[in-house]
Amino acid sequence: MAEGLLSVENLRVRYGTVEVLKGVTLQVQMGQIVALIGANGAGKSTTLMAISGLVRVVKGSIRLAGEPVDGLPPEAIVAKGVTQVPEGRRIFPRMTVLENLLLGMGPRRQKQERRKELDWIFELFPVLRDRERQLAGTLSGGEQQMLALGRGLMARPKLLLLDEPSLGLAPKLVAQLFEVIRQIHRHGVTILLVEQNAYQALRVASQAYVLESGCVVLEGSAADLRENPAVKQAYLGG
Repeated sequence: MAEGLLSVENLRVRYGTVEVLKGVTLQVQMGQIVALIGANGAGKSTTLMAISGLVRVVKGSIRLAGEPVDGLPPEAIVAKGVTQVPEGRRIFPRMTVLENLLLGMGPRRQKQERRKELDWIFELFPVLRDRERQLAGTLSGGEQQMLALGRGLMARPKLLLLDEPSLGLAPKLVAQLFEVIRQIHRHGVTILLVEQNAYQALRVASQAYVLESGCVVLEGSAADLRENPAVKQAYLGG
């Protein structure tokens, strides 16, 4: 089996008195794309934010390559190789495309190293090279999503957390986006993907988990879950 990268065990998270995650357990092996699917409010984004250190874990453990990371501040988790591309893109609209990308790398990288990473991002997203001096807020929705992905990749993460990357995109752009996710994976990036488009998520992933009301209710290979009658009925249009 591939080397274990991320291990989440019995994860519990509360917002005030409301328990949002109720004992989530999942594994991501090195080199995988793992999908986390479920309805709105199931706890998918909260799971990613807990892994990133953005919400406090009440109970349970999060381990990266065998080392505990729960309780660490977000910047320390980023330094260990975990990058999250948040839902809604969260780009800086009054900064240029280039400035947004460089923010993803951090301040202490050498100029030569920055050029190498930029060349990689522009290879993945040629339109960003054409727009690098343009204000990010003037990009189309699809281009903004490419920018958000590119910014997340600038640090060359070991684990990329993608939160609803297809949200708000036209169907043609959704197909292009998932092809880009495949390209990123072919470059050796391990991916944990939260996505409401279950059809596309289960096509791109090798393993998957179904989350309902803060609990994992199904898990297995993405191919098996695509054929599961309950998954078909709830998430794949029957």
